[in-house]
Amino acid sequence: METPPPQTESTKPTDADIAAFEQQLGRPPRGLRAIAHRCPCGNPDVVETQPRLEDGTPFPTTYYLTCPRAASAIGTLEANGVMKEMTARLETDPELAAAYRAAHEDYITRRDAIEVLEGFPSAGGMPD
Repeated sequence: METPPPQTESTKPTDADIAAFEQQLGRPPRGLRAIAHRCPCGNPDVVETQPRLEDGTPFPTTYYLTCPRAASAIGTLEANGVMKEMTARLETDPELAAAYRAAHEDYITRRDAIEVLEGFPSAGGMPD
């Protein structure tokens, strides 16, 4: 199985990015490291966060979807049972399972390059 493609280059958040984030989520960012991806209009739609918040609490994900439209679409997929279907497919489709494992290992490598979180789950809400 091939390794996942390289990540889009992250950029340091600007004041405008932080304002867009606050508008998207209705709160100030916590643990913001970088803008991991931008939508075609230029606003951040995925941010990269520190593995821990300022108080030391582990943050559950390194990449956080901030785009309201994309988050709504993902929520609809989840509400329609797509995660349950994909979990079942992972049990029966070896190629899909291998690609999932490779992507998951890539995620862990990226997070650990920032800070290793011993004994902390790798991603919330994901199949084992």
